Amino acid sequence: MTFSAAINAALKEELMRDENVFIFGEDVGIFGGCFGVTAGLYQEFGPERVIDTPISETAIIGVAVGAAAAGLRPVPEIMFMDFMGVCMDEIFNQATKMRYMFGGKAKIPMTIRTAFGAGFGAAAQHSQSIEAWFTHIPGLKVVMPSTPADAKGLLVSAIRDDNPVLFLEHKGLYAVEGEVPEGSFTIPLGKADIKREGNHVTIVATAMMVHRALQAAEELAAEGIEAEVVDPRTLQPLDKNAILKSVEKTGRLVIVQEAVKFSSFASEVAAIVSEEGFDLLDAPIKRVTAPFVPVPFSPPLEQAYIPSVASIVQAVKELG
Repeated sequence: MTFSAAINAALKEELMRDENVFIFGEDVGIFGGCFGVTAGLYQEFGPERVIDTPISETAIIGVAVGAAAAGLRPVPEIMFMDFMGVCMDEIFNQATKMRYMFGGKAKIPMTIRTAFGAGFGAAAQHSQSIEAWFTHIPGLKVVMPSTPADAKGLLVSAIRDDNPVLFLEHKGLYAVEGEVPEGSFTIPLGKADIKREGNHVTIVATAMMVHRALQAAEELAAEGIEAEVVDPRTLQPLDKNAILKSVEKTGRLVIVQEAVKFSSFASEVAAIVSEEGFDLLDAPIKRVTAPFVPVPFSPPLEQAYIPSVASIVQAVKELG
């Protein structure tokens, strides 16, 4: 099953299971979504459960906050993560604070789905990885899967969660295939996964970078270096114990992300390990990230912008 089909299956199962679940956004209905993820759901569940909206991200998230506060479980889609800035007030001043400010009397069970990532010639306003903006907001859970099985299990958990969740889908993963368990299942939010066991270095990677880290690990293995690849899967809350446990085993840490380095998720992971696991380290922490520039439109420059397998291999070797 592809990553895209796994998300579609999770949405379908939750629409069938709970009549309070509904999905809405730009072109999610008749058209089936900009990336085809919601294909067929409008035809099966009708225009009251799968709703096309005007081009207004502010309205989409505003409706989601109100519907969630009223007891429904909305699953809004923001077509590109780059557009999230338009609806930030609804996210960080309303959705994520209401349960806290109302003393727990209000629940906001909403799951925002959105696509991110470079590699498709979509230029600087449709290709960004800005997950760090959102991991900084108390009250918001941030999920970033890398495989079809993780995408399905984590999305089901997100929809059933009583808190706002941001579900991030890398555009380059939609066509990736993988084994997905049959039937309904969940993967708990906040639990990392060891994608590859190793003893010499820990590579923490997210989304598309998990696959590049695994390729790098294969190249390193040919030279006798066994890398352990840790996929956090949920960035907030972060399974820091899984990362620290891996670093305790390997003594070395490389963090790989597609976003730029400064004030990033990779920076947070490095800070946590420095604070809580400094004695575990046998070498300085390395971060492999994009350069601090907007995503280029030029195909050669865009490919140079995205962290490569070679850059991950080089970072590991520099640790000695």
